[in-house]
Amino acid sequence: MRLRLVPENTNINFFRARWLTFGASMVLMVLSLLAWATLGLNYGIDFRGGTSVRTESAQPVDVAAYRAALDPLELGDVAITEVFDPTFEATKHVAMIRIQAQDGEESAGSDMLENVEAALKGVDDTVVFTSVDSVGPEVSGELVKSAIYAVLAALGAIMVYIWLRFEWQFSLGAVVALFHDVLLTIGLFAVLQIRFDLATIAALLTIVGYSINDTVVIFDRVRENLIKFKQTPLIDVMNLSVNETLARTVMTSGTTLIALIALLVLGGDVIRGFVFAITWGVVVGTYSSVYVAKNVVLMLGTKRDWSKPSDGPAGTQFSTDA
Repeated sequence: MRLRLVPENTNINFFRARWLTFGASMVLMVLSLLAWATLGLNYGIDFRGGTSVRTESAQPVDVAAYRAALDPLELGDVAITEVFDPTFEATKHVAMIRIQAQDGEESAGSDMLENVEAALKGVDDTVVFTSVDSVGPEVSGELVKSAIYAVLAALGAIMVYIWLRFEWQFSLGAVVALFHDVLLTIGLFAVLQIRFDLATIAALLTIVGYSINDTVVIFDRVRENLIKFKQTPLIDVMNLSVNETLARTVMTSGTTLIALIALLVLGGDVIRGFVFAITWGVVVGTYSSVYVAKNVVLMLGTKRDWSKPSDGPAGTQFSTDA
């Protein structure tokens, strides 16, 4: 006996309130931009600059104890990671500590480093600093530009891919949905002031890939059904296609969320921002595949039969009223 999360032959009208859902999405995109512009993002060390300290000790690295020792110093964003290397001796334990740039300072001062070393020696008196490096504003500014270019390049490549595989209406719908997912994620990070760093950029690119995968699956079914049901109105074909792929969507999103929620609860502070971004992205990505991407295609109309060339202008053959 198979477990079914979605009944067979569902007939949910996903486009009953299509103007309300699409309008709400557009409003949320605008609000996210406003939140980004007015509240700003809580940039991590990667984007704000700061100091990276490499430590060595004879005792195993206790990340939680290190963090607890540094908290009273009020250094702002501090990232602590243990470094693993098979070439290390059994008595060699290495950690990387990254401290955000302090107000008015480009690099860590000697007083701050002495305070950090004293706090860590309170946890383990064998701790020594083997190297201290600073990330200045110029480097962090380059990282910001590179992150923006990476996201835009991903969106552009996806737009070209969807255009070549389907038609420009599908491509535009997919890219609008992806912008929706990215902007809503950035807006939520701005409102909640969650740390925004390079790991979050990786999460945004993961969201883009996850969302477009779900969108392409439904687009493929739409294309098949447009050829199969030549006289059926486009909106009904869209509804049928979403219903036919609903079980797959629920299973994929559900199993992904189970793993992400486990990481969100048990993964610790270091990866919490990354996991939170992907968790939120799975939810909005699933939503946008239906209520944003498909709505855009529905408004523009699309070609019915891909086996025949279009005689007229693209996008007018099967409009919402067809």
